Amino acid sequence: MDPILFLRGVAIGFAIAAPIGPVGILCIRKALADGRLAAFVAGMGAALADALFGGVAALGIGAAMAFIDGQMVLLKTVGGAFMIGLGLHTWRSAAIAVDGDPVKGPGMARDFLSTFAITITNPGTIFGVAGVFAALGPEGRPDIGLPSGLLVAGIFAGSTLWWLVLSALASAARTRFTPERMRRFNHLSGAMLMVFGLAALASLLL
Repeated sequence: MDPILFLRGVAIGFAIAAPIGPVGILCIRKALADGRLAAFVAGMGAALADALFGGVAALGIGAAMAFIDGQMVLLKTVGGAFMIGLGLHTWRSAAIAVDGDPVKGPGMARDFLSTFAITITNPGTIFGVAGVFAALGPEGRPDIGLPSGLLVAGIFAGSTLWWLVLSALASAARTRFTPERMRRFNHLSGAMLMVFGLAALASLLL
């Protein structure tokens, strides 16, 4: 086992996940409304998608980019429509008491699948992963097999670490949110999700 390769993957995964986008907004909202565990489980959907993209990039950046280019319209259409729908749902959500019971079962599974869908249909994710791999040079793209698996495992671990940190930080502020503040945050996060979705669809016209 090459610890340097694994740690490189951790750094890549953390860097890819860290920018606050639609998944980050969703996870912050889950932390404020339902607690740290709900937010972390939601973030794990994005971590899984990041790891899958990392595996694709490790297999071959050229082939991955060609495939993404061929599916760009479909990905942006599905991803944009999904984020708009999720934003509308969030906007219309009533204020949730922050001292209620954490979401469990199907609710957490739904959040996991939502963040996975947002990430897996976001072309920017694979471009970001591919860009990092290209910047690393030949050493960043190990031969298929155990070394490649270590790098992908590191990407998953790094992304997971980010969602653990974000969910903990957002959850720490949970007690300060009244139902009225939660309602306002639902409106803000819903609007931002719709903006992300509209931007994805608008980019098809450019």
